[in-house]
Amino acid sequence: MKILFVCTGNTCRSPMAEAILKHKQINNVEVRSAGIYAMPNAQMSAHAQQVLNEAQMSHQHFATQLSQAEMVWADLVLTMTTAHKGTVISNYPEAEHKVFTLKEYTNEGSLENVADPYGGNRAIYEATFAELKELVDQLIQKLEKN
Repeated sequence: MKILFVCTGNTCRSPMAEAILKHKQINNVEVRSAGIYAMPNAQMSAHAQQVLNEAQMSHQHFATQLSQAEMVWADLVLTMTTAHKGTVISNYPEAEHKVFTLKEYTNEGSLENVADPYGGNRAIYEATFAELKELVDQLIQKLEKN
């Protein structure tokens, strides 16, 4: 199973989700992340990196622009918001069957978004990390059932 997390700039939410899932070391699961409007090779947000380091989830990351190659690679594309999902589907309509928001996929159709911590303080990043950790745990439970 190849999972692609997608957010806006690929510097906060999607790389944190990628790091959390990679840290779980699940057999037969590969994970990447990308951004719809990423600046290629941009560094991960400093707060995101600090929060991951404190959780002993060190993660080397450089932003990746969402591309056809990433979409073809992925078996499952999980976006952080409904707006991201809409943009991905409009740009890659052939992939619609494998594109979901993270909350929609893990919480049976939830329309809620993972809030963007970009530009926020450390506490906001910690809250986003905690939310993503819980969602990734739910994702793993769902994958293990299938």
